[in-house]
Amino acid sequence: MPALLLGPGIVLAQAQPHEAPPPLDGAEFARCLGQLRASADFKAIQPATFARYTDGLAPDPTVLPLLNRQPEFTLPPWDYLAMLVDDERVADGRAAMARWSKELQQIEQTTGVPAAVVAGVWGVESNFGQNLGGRPLVTSLATLSCFGRRQSYFRGEFAAALRILQEGHIAPDKLTGSWAGAFGQTQFMPSTFFRSAVDFDGDGRRDIVDSVPDALASTAKFLQNAGWRRGQPWGFEVRLPKGLDTSDAGRRNKLPIDAWRRLGVTLADGSPLPDTLPAAGLLLPARDWGAGPAFLVGRNFDALYSYNASENYALAIAQLSNLLGGQTQQVGFVTPWPTDDPGLSRAQNRELQTLLLQRGHDIGAADGLIGAKTREAIKAEQQRLGMKADGRAGQKLLGALRG
Repeated sequence: MPALLLGPGIVLAQAQPHEAPPPLDGAEFARCLGQLRASADFKAIQPATFARYTDGLAPDPTVLPLLNRQPEFTLPPWDYLAMLVDDERVADGRAAMARWSKELQQIEQTTGVPAAVVAGVWGVESNFGQNLGGRPLVTSLATLSCFGRRQSYFRGEFAAALRILQEGHIAPDKLTGSWAGAFGQTQFMPSTFFRSAVDFDGDGRRDIVDSVPDALASTAKFLQNAGWRRGQPWGFEVRLPKGLDTSDAGRRNKLPIDAWRRLGVTLADGSPLPDTLPAAGLLLPARDWGAGPAFLVGRNFDALYSYNASENYALAIAQLSNLLGGQTQQVGFVTPWPTDDPGLSRAQNRELQTLLLQRGHDIGAADGLIGAKTREAIKAEQQRLGMKADGRAGQKLLGALRG
């Protein structure tokens, strides 16, 4: 979801709990739209276009609670990565890469962005095109332009969405996506579409919704524009020596690899650091919890971060790309997370939901998405079992329900 700083891929966003949406004043919304129509942000939008897509439009209050539901910032990293990087997604990703291998190879040759990295973004953002999101972008972006925080940002995206329709790039019924306005196979924001979308398949349209080649090439173009460096890895998991001062840790505080070697840092398996990165910063995603995996990350990690400004998000893409590219075989990292209750994969979430259904909880289908009804059922079972009733789906609860 490039340049948004608000959400992950569609799949994980759907799994978040929802608070009651606030009531919105339709008259206030209509006044706001009238002001937008005359504002500088919309000078490129013809009056007929604006009227066609906004006359009689009603706001969608359900998007507002999601402004504060950013799982890459609110979930512990082990829960976040457990859902986004699992064996199921790796298998789906390898199948998708095999299907589009010719196009991915051409894209890699042209941009320098590895096929596995492009596929990693695709997998995290839409589960390889299986979940594109169904919210009408015009409605969501118009609502966010008039209510809630960051209205100025969303107004720019709203104008860009209307421009997409005005210029005929995407059909109106296809311009659907996430609550925040991202759309397509790899969830571009409308403004990002104009900066990075390309017509790879040569049909005269930059169609990131129905053309997988266009979407994948556009993703690589985005990363290339963000400073992707050909031939360099995003980084690697490392082992830190005891007593190392990590007070200045952070992906921005890069040191030459030789400097990290002198400090006693090695790869996670104890082997020497490779020379594939000229400089790297130390990433400690579980620092707030005391320990966990450590990583040295380079400029290409920064490029992944720019897609959606979250280190957990970038790490999910990075690890998924390693798995899809065959650079590692295990879904998890060498160093365990600092928890005795790890997160659940999507298959385990479905199993958990099936067990909840068997116990009479009305949670809907066992789809692997942990929404509000599932969380309430989890709380009820946690209370029954004498556990902390926080609504979190974890290994301890799954084990207890299995037993």
